[in-house]
Amino acid sequence: MDLLKRSVAELVGTLVLVFIGCGSVWFIGNDLFGVAAAFGIAVAVMIYAVGSVSGAHINPAVSIALCAIKKFPVKDTIAYVIAQCIGAFIGALLLVAIGGAAGIGATAPAEGFTIWQALIAEIIGTFVLMLVIMGVAVDRRAPAGFAGLAIGGAVLAVIIAIGNISGGSINPARTFGPDLAALIFGNANAAALWTSFPIYVIGPIVGALLAVFLYKAIAGKQD
Repeated sequence: MDLLKRSVAELVGTLVLVFIGCGSVWFIGNDLFGVAAAFGIAVAVMIYAVGSVSGAHINPAVSIALCAIKKFPVKDTIAYVIAQCIGAFIGALLLVAIGGAAGIGATAPAEGFTIWQALIAEIIGTFVLMLVIMGVAVDRRAPAGFAGLAIGGAVLAVIIAIGNISGGSINPARTFGPDLAALIFGNANAAALWTSFPIYVIGPIVGALLAVFLYKAIAGKQD
C-alpha cells in the first residue's frame, strides 16, 4: 500500500493512543491500573483498526527495531517515525483543546528514582513489549487474530510494573507529544520534561533492539 496512506494510519493510531491514554491520566489520576488499562486497550483497538493498513507500529521504537533486522525498509521507517510523532503531538493538542492541562500524561522519573533507574525500567519494559510483538505479530507462525489482545495486554502489564518508576512510556512518540505540548503552552514543568526526554528515546529503542535480536537468535527460521 502507498507509504503516505500507511503513514497517515500510523499518525491516527498514535494520536488515538495519546488521546485515550493521556486523557485517562486527566480523569483518573493516580489509578495506575486504570491508566495502564486505557493505554493497553487503546493499543489493542488501534492494532485491529489500522493494523491491516500500516501494521500498527504506533511506536518509533518498534519501527526502528524492525528496520534493524531488515523487516522494514529504512525509507518507510523514517516516514513512520515522523507520522507517529506528529500523531502523538496532535493527540496532546486535542487534550488541550478540550480543557486538559498542557502536557497532561507526560512521563518523568518518579520521585525517589534516578534517571538511570528510569532508563533501565524503560529498557526492560520495551524489551518485554517488543518480544511479544515479535512472537504474535511478526513471526509468521503465530496464530492469527490474537496480536491486538496480546500486545495490548503486554502494554497494560508493563505500565503496571514500571509506571511508578519511569511513567511507563515504552514509546518515544507517546512522550514526545505531551512534552512538546507542555513546551509550547508554557507548562511550568516543560524544562524538566525535556531534560528527562532522552530516557524515553534511548530506553525504548535499546529495549526494542535487544528484543528483536534475541528473538531472531532463539526463534529459528520464521519464513
